[in-house]
Amino acid sequence: MLLLVVPLLLFLLITWQVLADGPLLDLDARLSDALVRPDRASELLSDLGDVEVAVPVLALALAVTAWRLRARGMDRWWLPPAAGAAAMLLVPVLVAPLKAWTDRPGTPAVPPATGYFPSGHTATAVVAYGAATLLLLRLPGSPAVRRGLVALCALLILGASYGLVRRGYHWPLDVAASWCLGAVLLAGVALVSRSSRRTSAGTPSRRSGPS
Repeated sequence: MLLLVVPLLLFLLITWQVLADGPLLDLDARLSDALVRPDRASELLSDLGDVEVAVPVLALALAVTAWRLRARGMDRWWLPPAAGAAAMLLVPVLVAPLKAWTDRPGTPAVPPATGYFPSGHTATAVVAYGAATLLLLRLPGSPAVRRGLVALCALLILGASYGLVRRGYHWPLDVAASWCLGAVLLAGVALVSRSSRRTSAGTPSRRSGPS
């Protein structure tokens, strides 16, 4: 539950600071000034948060997980992939109204506009790569492969986040808020997956008989 409650509280704190023009925004602006250096590398890294890049990765993980869990005869094999897909679908449902509500201007590196909080690209990267990793970790694999998956997930999310801030597409707090929002959604995926494991462990499988 800490994985659910702590990021939610942090997200609410950051959102309150943005709405109230609180002291965190001064620190946010100074950090942005120190980091923004638009270049080709930051542009490419920010693309890791594009829907066209991140969602196909998740879709592949959903398909592989569903296939492998069903092949193992697991009851409710569809539940973990469905949770991952639902988390991804919730990203625009949650982010779009928050952007309209907070109406935060962008950095000086982008044309004058509002609606930059929270970062949709960061939320997409966190949920897509994070959910894909959580699902794939359910499958049999060596510890080295598991560590590699977690490391790759972290690199993709951090790379996208750094690129968005470095390019000036988002303030650092926009990105931090999306980390928190994504963590809440991933906690939901993890809780559903744990529930699925408990159910399958105690329910006879139609394919394999008593567990």
